[in-house]
Amino acid sequence: MGHSGKLIINAALTGMVPEKQDNPHVPITPEEIAADARRCTDAGASILHLHARDGEGRPSCQAEIYGEILQRVRDACPDVILCVSTSGRVHKTFEERSAVLDDPAVEMASLTLGSLNFPKQESVNSPEMIRRLALRMRERGILPELEVFEIGMAEYVHYLLKKDVLATPLYCNILLGNLGTLGASALNLGAAVAALPQSTTWAAAGIGRFQQDVNRMAVEMGGHVRVGLEDNLWLDRERREPATNVRLIERIVEFARSMGRDVATPSESREIIGIASGEPARTLA
Repeated sequence: MGHSGKLIINAALTGMVPEKQDNPHVPITPEEIAADARRCTDAGASILHLHARDGEGRPSCQAEIYGEILQRVRDACPDVILCVSTSGRVHKTFEERSAVLDDPAVEMASLTLGSLNFPKQESVNSPEMIRRLALRMRERGILPELEVFEIGMAEYVHYLLKKDVLATPLYCNILLGNLGTLGASALNLGAAVAALPQSTTWAAAGIGRFQQDVNRMAVEMGGHVRVGLEDNLWLDRERREPATNVRLIERIVEFARSMGRDVATPSESREIIGIASGEPARTLA
């Protein structure tokens, strides 16, 4: 897809780490997440990457909490693509990580394609865990939101397709700038994209101060973007001005339009990704 193709904006609203004391604009409760979701979709987001928090603000995998979030967001944003997290940073068992996949509102779900270190925490994703989560998503008709932090994770996609663990269509987020994994450079982004199957719809995210740089690289390369407070709490590199999800989205929309790329609606995003027709997932020959 070239520069004229429409841009899919995937908004990561909450994450597992940010708290109100870090940035007062982080949406934590189901009510806050739904209200922010509406503002973000109005600004141009077509996918919402959602995390649940409990009453104390801690990461939660409880189906009841996720269910309330998904219902409230769907009511506020009838057309948006709903994507949930199966992260292993806090919740380690398959039962915990897969619980949200039983909710019929879920259209996409994160699937990290390997183990990695975050600055203060490990994320373990064993081959068996990846396989089980991927197959549960297939059973539920959920499209995996593949998360790639290293070139080897991108190369792993080919193997998982060959083994019928993954199927097309493919959507992948390439995350750069996390301490301990691929740095935020154009060379790394290009290498990761080149390592993916050619048919993959890919987006890129930059962690922290690298968010805007990586988003802009993706726009220029004809890819898509993940943006939001999960990855970056500040509008400026000096960390003086707290960001909001809406402002982060508006900023990348302005840049994309300056590059001649309009923003995709949710229905256009489904078409670009390949989930518009409702056809079952298929394996590559």
